[in-house]
Amino acid sequence: MDLLLLAVAVSGISFSAPLIAATAAPALAIAFWRNAIAVGALSPFALLRHRAEVRRMGRRAVLLSAAAGAVLALHFGLWLPSLSMTSVASSTALVTTTPIWTTLILRLRGQRRPALVWAGSALAILGVVMISGVDLSMSPRALLGDALALGAGIAAAGYVLIGAEVRRTVSTTAYTYVCYSTTSLVLLVACLLSGASLGSGYDAQTWLKLVALTVAAQLLGHSLINRVVHGLGPSVTSTAILLETPGAALVAAVWLGQRPPAATYPALLVILAGLAMVILSDRRGKQG
Repeated sequence: MDLLLLAVAVSGISFSAPLIAATAAPALAIAFWRNAIAVGALSPFALLRHRAEVRRMGRRAVLLSAAAGAVLALHFGLWLPSLSMTSVASSTALVTTTPIWTTLILRLRGQRRPALVWAGSALAILGVVMISGVDLSMSPRALLGDALALGAGIAAAGYVLIGAEVRRTVSTTAYTYVCYSTTSLVLLVACLLSGASLGSGYDAQTWLKLVALTVAAQLLGHSLINRVVHGLGPSVTSTAILLETPGAALVAAVWLGQRPPAATYPALLVILAGLAMVILSDRRGKQG
């Protein structure tokens, strides 16, 4: 069931890049609204149906959930601006180094990861590079964009790891509600400080796309990732997120009429092979 939900989550986040590209709004504003609308949608469930779960959250769980939200805001705040500073290919290749950082952070925390996890993560990232390529420029602006994308990849690893820790004792609804609320607040401050428009000049199509982005990428994407990370673990979850790259290419091909790179289909097989190696290693570890 967790693998099935993970497939739905990856499908949801695959709509993120095409919808962002088609939405006429500032990057930070898009990030804010996708989280704020999600909080609005979750509020009736979190505050009414699951109120007891939210109230039972201890101080540590609340602080960790808020920390995850802040790190998620950092991820959005770094990655989206990088797309306009460096090439999309370079930004994509660097932000999807998340599994390597996840495995490295776990190692630094004293958790030895099997060689198969390292190999599978590297193979999956190779699949992403096959699609996006590496187009590093030496211009100061492009290098800054590359640095932002790399920082976003590290932040995503922190988000997944903190979420895995909180989900040991906290329900998906309670954790997600506190996390997204924090993300919305941090991004709202970022929008106000940067002067990003939060609604002025938006037409009906823009608002419709923001709602679609929230439902697909946030509620079905990130929320289900928060659900399955408890059972699958951070290594499997972060590696599976790499499937967003070929998924987004296929969505763009069908919806926007953009022909996917020739390497999309073989790269998809490479990413799946890397993910299978990580899952196999994880299952061997649990059986051992």
